[in-house]
Amino acid sequence: MNIDQMAFSQVASTLAKQFDSMYYVDIESDNFIEFFHSEMLKDLFLPEQGVDFFAFLSEQAKRVVHPDDLDYVLKLIDKEALLKKLHENNSSLIICRFILNGKIIHICHMSVLCDDKKHILGCIRNIEYEFKDREKQEQILKSAERLARLDELTGIMNKNAYSEHIKEIDEMINSDDEDPVFAVVMCDINDLKLINDTRGHSFGDEAIQNACRMICDLYPNSSVYRVGGDEFVVIVAGEDYADREQLFEQLKKESENNERMRSGPTVACGMAHYNSGVDRCFNEVYSRADGRMYANKKEIKLVNLKGKIKKRKESNQIIPDDRARQIDSMFGALYTVAGEGYVFLTDLKYNFSRWSLSVVNDFNLPSVYMYDVEDIWKECIHPDDVDRYVEAVDSVLHGTPVLYSISYRARKADGTYIILKPRGFILNDSEGVPEYFGGIMIPQ
Repeated sequence: MNIDQMAFSQVASTLAKQFDSMYYVDIESDNFIEFFHSEMLKDLFLPEQGVDFFAFLSEQAKRVVHPDDLDYVLKLIDKEALLKKLHENNSSLIICRFILNGKIIHICHMSVLCDDKKHILGCIRNIEYEFKDREKQEQILKSAERLARLDELTGIMNKNAYSEHIKEIDEMINSDDEDPVFAVVMCDINDLKLINDTRGHSFGDEAIQNACRMICDLYPNSSVYRVGGDEFVVIVAGEDYADREQLFEQLKKESENNERMRSGPTVACGMAHYNSGVDRCFNEVYSRADGRMYANKKEIKLVNLKGKIKKRKESNQIIPDDRARQIDSMFGALYTVAGEGYVFLTDLKYNFSRWSLSVVNDFNLPSVYMYDVEDIWKECIHPDDVDRYVEAVDSVLHGTPVLYSISYRARKADGTYIILKPRGFILNDSEGVPEYFGGIMIPQ
């Protein structure tokens, strides 16, 4: 694989981690390029590039789409029909069933019209897990009695069921029967309010669901409850209790890895186990676990403040030729995918940037290649918007697991201001440290 192909792959996978395939279509010529496809689609033998895209898409649909869905899919992927919908709505969504290796899999196929109106970005995602999860949840929710004890967002037990379980445990503790054997793990999602405030509650809901799945997968033999907006409690029992120390360390390790790699939910957690003859009620065990969780939350914040994920600014070091060529190649790939707008890409190790010629001309910047561009670009931003811009950039480069959704005013070469809305991404190195920061700024 040459450098250009590697760059395309890096940018595509960063922008579309959740998909099993991503491709780019030239509407006029019908030529197309596939950036990647997952293991799930390997038997389709998809080419890295090709011609006559819509004929190819129709042929593939006839091979893999479930017969009951085929007519519906063929109508939606017809070139004339698809382009009409894309010009009306900018996107098209198809949910259907594939038959792969003899198995039926529910698939989401999304097409997006690029800003230049000349290209289509297509994505395929396996939603079988979500589909089965939704079916299972719908069956559970049919029971009115269980509905009152289930959390609607995650499908696990809610605070009502949690209170009932506490009552049962306290009755056992205060009885003359054998003492209960259990531990309590308290979990709190980091930065949920920030996610809700900056990216919207739909992203916050997704963070809650992902955290719930991670916890439930780790504790299959225990009771997991959502007891607050960002809080979960695990009452550890059975086989999980015997392995409680290992499971708790695994929970912390997965959370730390997600924080480092920006690949999933981050939770602060604390654990305590019931001491027979010492603890008089469940709440005494819970209080210890809750206190340890808050201590862990402080540790996580302290690590971030010390710069575990840090911006390595080396202003006195000149970027090597091979790194400069690499950023050129990656910038070219990003520019091709981005379409219209002002494109930028920064090598954080050397604080060296490549910017599109349009932004250099429009804002009278020194060059398309710049060191310390953050200070240069800040001079173009309206004084009233500088603090917001600096806060957003710092949060990304110092480990906050979301990219701020902001807009700000920037002064053009003629002295007038325009509103820009940036969309950015981070590429980490093998140790999880941010290595490249890039994106596109869209004039509003």
